[in-house]
Amino acid sequence: MELLIERGVEGAGMEQIAKRAGVAKVTVYRRWSSKIDLLVQAVESLREEPPRLPDTDPADLPSAVAALLPTWSEQLADRRFQTLSARVLGAGPDHPELLSAYLEHLVRPRRDRAEEILTQAREVGALPAEADIPVLVDMMTSAVIQRLLLSTVPVSAVEVADYLRALLRQVGFRFPSG
Repeated sequence: MELLIERGVEGAGMEQIAKRAGVAKVTVYRRWSSKIDLLVQAVESLREEPPRLPDTDPADLPSAVAALLPTWSEQLADRRFQTLSARVLGAGPDHPELLSAYLEHLVRPRRDRAEEILTQAREVGALPAEADIPVLVDMMTSAVIQRLLLSTVPVSAVEVADYLRALLRQVGFRFPSG
């Protein structure tokens, strides 16, 4: 992962990977038939469950979302995560299997969690009843990519949390006052 983040797909050759791991190149080839197979497995290993909302009264859902924004923002503000995302998205046309692994193991769990939370928000009236949840998630994903991956200016976790809060407000999410 370090080489992929530092140098991209083309710069993360089997020889460099073996050298970084302190093993012979043949040792790497015994386990993986290609660099892309190795990188796909490395991306798959990053899978983690996004934070869940605590079990609370449905009326407290907006407060629970507000409390989770800093946690979600930490990863989004991490330059290594941003660089990894940019590298994999950029490599997609040449290495679709790597992009597929990224989408399945890093993006899909977060999309699913966002859809779950926004559906709950719609059910408790924190989002308009006519809100199209998959479209909202697409809009939010696109906005995050625009803000974090297409910008050369680093942003802090606090700035990301503020941006996510503004984005949610823009789509009609009703945060608690105060």
